Amino acid sequence: MAKFATVEQYVASLPEAQREIADRLLPLIEKVLPGAGAVWHGHPVWSLGDKPGRSPVCLVKAYSAHVTFGLWRGREVTDPSGRLESGSRTMAAVKLRTLDDIDEELFTGWLHQARDLETAG
Repeated sequence: MAKFATVEQYVASLPEAQREIADRLLPLIEKVLPGAGAVWHGHPVWSLGDKPGRSPVCLVKAYSAHVTFGLWRGREVTDPSGRLESGSRTMAAVKLRTLDDIDEELFTGWLHQARDLETAG
């Protein structure tokens, strides 16, 4: 697995379809968690702590057929769409296969909730 120093390097390395999804998703994340992104365990993670992985809020991870947008406390997030799929522990995520899978209002709402959950402790 290649190692990347920055989120930008990670995104630039992606195949075109995944890069387009990441390019649309990252500005939404940056609006809610400005400057909080870093590469941790090989993919971008946005955290509230002073180091990557400390108080993590969300992640973006590319796979061959999709990009995963995950929330560390996603199981606690109110999701009227039913799109978030439960993962391990308290995580939940959505698989993005096309640009049409990104719902700016919905994802921004999830991000605000996830950030607030992490801030509250």
